Amino acid sequence: MNPADLGLPVDVPSTALFTDHYELTMLQAALANGTAERRSVFEVFTRRLPEGRRYGVVAGTGRVLDAVENFRFDGAVLEFLRERAVVDMRTLDWLASYRFSGDIWGYPEGEVYFPGSPVLRVEGSFAECVLLETVVLSILNHDSAIAAAASRMASAAGDRPLIEMGARRTHELAAVAASRAAYVGGFTSTSDLAAGFRYGIPTVGTSAHAFTLVHDSERDAFTAQVASLGSGTTLLVDTYDVAEAVRTAVEVAGTDLGAVRIDSGDLLLVAHRVRQQLDELGATRTRIVVTSDLDEYAIASLAAAPVDAYGVGTQLVTGSGHPTCSMVYKLVARAASADPKAPLVPVAKKSSGGKTSVGGRKWAARRRDAEGVAEAEVVGTGPVPAALAGSQLLVQLVKAGEVVAREPLEAARDRHRAARAGLPLSATQLSRGEAVIPTEIPS
Repeated sequence: MNPADLGLPVDVPSTALFTDHYELTMLQAALANGTAERRSVFEVFTRRLPEGRRYGVVAGTGRVLDAVENFRFDGAVLEFLRERAVVDMRTLDWLASYRFSGDIWGYPEGEVYFPGSPVLRVEGSFAECVLLETVVLSILNHDSAIAAAASRMASAAGDRPLIEMGARRTHELAAVAASRAAYVGGFTSTSDLAAGFRYGIPTVGTSAHAFTLVHDSERDAFTAQVASLGSGTTLLVDTYDVAEAVRTAVEVAGTDLGAVRIDSGDLLLVAHRVRQQLDELGATRTRIVVTSDLDEYAIASLAAAPVDAYGVGTQLVTGSGHPTCSMVYKLVARAASADPKAPLVPVAKKSSGGKTSVGGRKWAARRRDAEGVAEAEVVGTGPVPAALAGSQLLVQLVKAGEVVAREPLEAARDRHRAARAGLPLSATQLSRGEAVIPTEIPS
């Protein structure tokens, strides 16, 4: 796997150092006392959804699979660990041949989740599983937060397309991951060429205010853009006076002008005025695109406006106020001994302060009503009830170290659309509330 395909600089040879120091020191101690080879089960879940959110969206699964495949301790990485004395030589020797050889199950990308949902389950020896904690959480927490924000925005936008435009508002590598997650959540295109190159997401863009300002007049700028890109282009009309710019735009491009973009002001009021003006000028098919610090609430407020598309940047790539999902990666079961045939023993953190968890290797299913609408997320550790056998959510992603469930990004996007449609109607409400369905854990 080429590191560039993961959104990494090309001089980074692996994902092995996308981890925390203590993952390796735990490994060293476990190798020394004989617990390293104990069969173990780790699960990724969140104890609660971000405040006000009705559901979460699983995103980043494909990137997790790439990261696991690329989790290798090559010579440069091992030398770094040796020079820093992070671990001893025995541990370095073990790391030199590290390859994840276990199994990974999880909710398929694009699926929705709720508090307690085991969105990912990693099984193997303690040593090989514990090393993946940080990189798995880094990807899932970021991508799922962006996808959840994107999903809310897509729901608010209805049939109107959404353009991801947040590359300049976040880290350059996070921007690529954010574009991918936004696409899963319902966005239709991105301005980020790296995201288009790596993931095949449609890219769009025409010009910024600087292009208008570098010309002697707005008319000169519009003339140059139309000459270069054709009359179907999108002209930015709020550099100076909007009404004058719209008039000039139609004079230059004709009534076949593709679109105008509005990036400031009272978008509701300006959109109505621009639509009326375009229609009066005969440009009845010219679309209106609005940008300017939009979030799901602003998009919803424009539902009655004559807007054809939205461009979203800052609020999207920051998760619209919730840049993480607070997912955790916890050991929930481990073998009674290092014997491969030893039975699994449920384990769980029981400390106070709201950080308790439920032990045991879990299954998950979504119970639906007679109309097929979700009514509960059922998570259990015992036998799966017969009534839920056909509604289980976890699928195998990795088997004996080999990825078995890689899929096109379009599949995750389509899955999310279907999953959101299967939730109660109140899932699309932007008002604050609890998870749209409860999580049930049979005793």
